[in-house]
Amino acid sequence: MPVRDNPVRFKKRGEDGARNVTARLIGRLNATLERRFPEQRLFLKSDEGTRFVRLRPVTQAAILTGFGVVVAWTVIITSVFLIDMVSAGNSREQAQREQIMFQTRLNALSDQVELRTNEAVLAQERFASAMNQVAAMQVRLLDSEERRRELETAVDVIQATLRRTIGERDTARGEVATLRSELSADTGTIQTAAAREAELTRAVDRLAAALEATADQRDGSATLVAEAAAEIDRMRYEAALAEERQDRVFRQLEEAVAMSMEPLDRMLSASGVSTDRLIGQVRATYSGQGGPLMPIAVSTMGEEPDALSLRANELLAELDVMNLHRIAAERLPFTVPVRGTYRNTSGFGYRNDPFNGGRRLHAGVDFAGARGTHIVAGGDGRVVFAGRQSGYGLMVEIDHGFGITTRYAHMTRLHVSEGERVSRGEHIGDMGCTGRCTGTHLHYEVRRNGDPVNPMTFITAGRDVF
Repeated sequence: MPVRDNPVRFKKRGEDGARNVTARLIGRLNATLERRFPEQRLFLKSDEGTRFVRLRPVTQAAILTGFGVVVAWTVIITSVFLIDMVSAGNSREQAQREQIMFQTRLNALSDQVELRTNEAVLAQERFASAMNQVAAMQVRLLDSEERRRELETAVDVIQATLRRTIGERDTARGEVATLRSELSADTGTIQTAAAREAELTRAVDRLAAALEATADQRDGSATLVAEAAAEIDRMRYEAALAEERQDRVFRQLEEAVAMSMEPLDRMLSASGVSTDRLIGQVRATYSGQGGPLMPIAVSTMGEEPDALSLRANELLAELDVMNLHRIAAERLPFTVPVRGTYRNTSGFGYRNDPFNGGRRLHAGVDFAGARGTHIVAGGDGRVVFAGRQSGYGLMVEIDHGFGITTRYAHMTRLHVSEGERVSRGEHIGDMGCTGRCTGTHLHYEVRRNGDPVNPMTFITAGRDVF
């Protein structure tokens, strides 16, 4: 029977063979590298004696390779760090430039809106002044017309008196002729006839004086009538000038209202909200100071209203609609809810869930920024929730009316409480990372009748106005 080898001896023999193979390979490698890395000896001197360490070519090559790897790794890490610093600096500078441009545009638009508002107020004041002037001129015109009628009545009375006097004069002359014929027929009554003739002569003289006075009064009345006619013509000319000025003022007011209404109407239409329904709700629920503009009262005597009053009422109705548009625009969330440097990190719609994977609806937009960045209200409204909610973390929900609500989630601190009224741009909290989030950001939602809608629809629509 063949003698089997001891397993321990067999294992030892295999290990010796492997060491021999390794030694031969190292020897060949040393012989290959010896031309570039000749063998070196490192002497170590001490009190006990001098020792040396032999550095073979393979050892030198391994040391140089390790040193090269360390240097290359250091260069790569430094380059990546420098590139990140440059990229971060460029991003911050670009964000600052965009923020400055946005603030400049926002200030310019605010100045333009304020200028249009001031122009509308000045135009309304000019319109009120013109209406006062027209009223004063109408009073003067009515007084002049009344005076003219009185003068015409006086002239009619004078003419009637003149005709009556002329008739009495003719009657007196006939009586004188009769008396003279009687005197010629009856000489016995000469003295009596002479007396009657003298009396009639005096009566005729009195009548002649009365006629002269009447003629003078008539001439004076004619002069007054001419002056009244001239005054009426002058007032009619002034009324025509006033009407032209009123027409110019009305045109300026109508143009100002049209220019102010266009961006507001475009913004409300772009938001996807029904403008007619929105304005109807504002009109029905409005309870602030001022209220709608009242139309100019017209006559209640059954007369047709004049063109000026109709035009004024139309302008007041347009101003009332513009005021309702302004109230609706202030209440809806048309502005960005972040004050400071930020960037959009996730939009509205379906996306891969960052925690569980899979496609899920992202019901809002995410704005990332530094911790503590101010979060502001997107529009006027009332806080209906302020506290911690599952998934949202610290959250504020604001009701803007018209079925529109906004949610501000993942905040690190709240500055409002439930039931509080807030205005557009008011500081309501600080950006953080509470609830279900992967980093510091604001999760911003807009909901219509409880259903989420894209907040960027409102923000984009309000960019040209606010």
